[in-house]
Parts: sequence; C-alpha cells; structure tokens
Amino acid sequence: MILQLLGIRKSYGENENRVEVLKGIDLTVNEGEICVLLGPSGSGKSTLLNIIGGIDRADSGEIIVRGERMNSMNERALTRYRRNHLGYIFQMYNLIPNLTVRENIEVGGYLSDHPLDADELIRTLGLYEHQDKLPNQLSGGQQQRTSIGRAIIKNPDILLCDEPTGALDSATSKEILKLIETVNRRYGNTVIMVTHNETIKYMADMVVHLRDGMIRRVYRNESRKSAEDLDWE
Repeated sequence: MILQLLGIRKSYGENENRVEVLKGIDLTVNEGEICVLLGPSGSGKSTLLNIIGGIDRADSGEIIVRGERMNSMNERALTRYRRNHLGYIFQMYNLIPNLTVRENIEVGGYLSDHPLDADELIRTLGLYEHQDKLPNQLSGGQQQRTSIGRAIIKNPDILLCDEPTGALDSATSKEILKLIETVNRRYGNTVIMVTHNETIKYMADMVVHLRDGMIRRVYRNESRKSAEDLDWE
C-alpha cells in the first residue's frame, strides 16, 4: 500500500450555496499499480486528484502516503511532500515556451535528489531527435510526451494524471497511454489517472467509478489489456 484515503469530504461555497463535492471517500492504492478514477463531469474525480496532490485541502478525512499523514502538514511540509512524492501530468501541457524539450524535462529533475537519467528518459519518450526543439515546434502528442518527461524525471512515487489524453486525437491518445504504461513498468511509479473515457479502464490494475461525489464501484482487472490493445471508441 502506498496511498490510503479515509473519509475524504470536500465542499465549496457557504450556506445555501454550499455544494458537497466529495461525500466520504475511502480508497487504498497499492504501490506500482495503475489506478483509474472514472466518472462523468461533476463526479468529483478531479477534486479528489487535487486533494491527493496537495493542491487542494479536504474538509475532513485522512490522506496517508507512505505512512505520512497529510493532514498534519504545514505549507512547507506540504511543498516538500509534493516535491518528494508526486509528479503531475495535466490535460494542458504547461511547457515553458522559451526552453527546449530537453530543458523543459530537466527542469523537473532539479526538484529531486535522485532524478532519472535525462538521456535514457528522452529516448524512452521517443523525443531524442526533437530534444533541441521549442514547444511551438512540436505536435500536441510530442508536447504531452515532454510534459510526461518533466513529471517523471524526478522519479516520483506517484504520478497523477488529470485527463492526459483529453486534448488529443485517438491515435495520439493511444501513444500517450502506451508511454504512461511503459513508464509504470520500467520505473515502477504508481499511476493515478482521472478520465471520463471508459476505454482507458481496461489498462488499469484497479478501476474506481465515481458519481455525485461518491465511490459507486471499485474492482480490479484480473487480466489487464495493454494500451496497444485498447479498442478506441
């Protein structure tokens, strides 16, 4: 077990405008797994990911990562937690426009005491021949590969992916999912991925269905499909 959530609740607004987004989430994720949080817009999945990532705070409940309790962390400790344990991949690439592919990736390595080898990672990402290009010279898929490299070079325990294929076409989406799968297998990072795309659940070790701020179903895939074999709809 690398991550445990106990009774996570989150609301926004006050009085009659108060909306309860998460209504008591209990979840355990094992180390090295791919966990997919699946649900429609408004189900609370991105809010849950942001709370796991320390971007947002839960109103109540416990989050335990490698035995560390997030609730007791001040802002400095929370920053250290994000730096030491987490990597982020977003739908939007958020690359630094005046840095090359290599430089954008290496920026993430500066946040780690034990970064991965940049050359090996850039080759794994299929970006070696593009490493000296700027972001505006890349396709959407190449930009997303670069953002994955920036997240993974720090060698985080947990890789948080918020709709990583949401802005991409189906062919490129499959390539990105194959890359996330490769990273998971090669480096052993735990992957927690938010998506509304039902197809992606077949590549997960564990699937968590959320609706209206609650977990409706959790199950494990006894025989995972590889990203290569996903039938894109």
